[in-house]
Amino acid sequence: MEKFGKDIFGKNLSLKAEVTNGHCPLCQAKTVLVSLYQNFYRCMSCGGDTEQKVNGVISYMPITGSGIGPIPEIKLEEPHGPNKA
Repeated sequence: MEKFGKDIFGKNLSLKAEVTNGHCPLCQAKTVLVSLYQNFYRCMSCGGDTEQKVNGVISYMPITGSGIGPIPEIKLEEPHGPNKA
């Protein structure tokens, strides 16, 4: 454990997860929303990405590509190619 934080994932890596309950506008379910980046949440029911908007009430809006630049794709696991024998 003494080397932890001294390699490439060391002092510059800052990960802050936030978990909250909310209403997903994509699957229309009350669900758990998880955030790894400020104001952007992923629905644990459908996997849809939403942005938190606060204007008197907290609401979650689906993320679209218009106006915010390219949306980074988050891969939870690498796709597996054809199996070779």
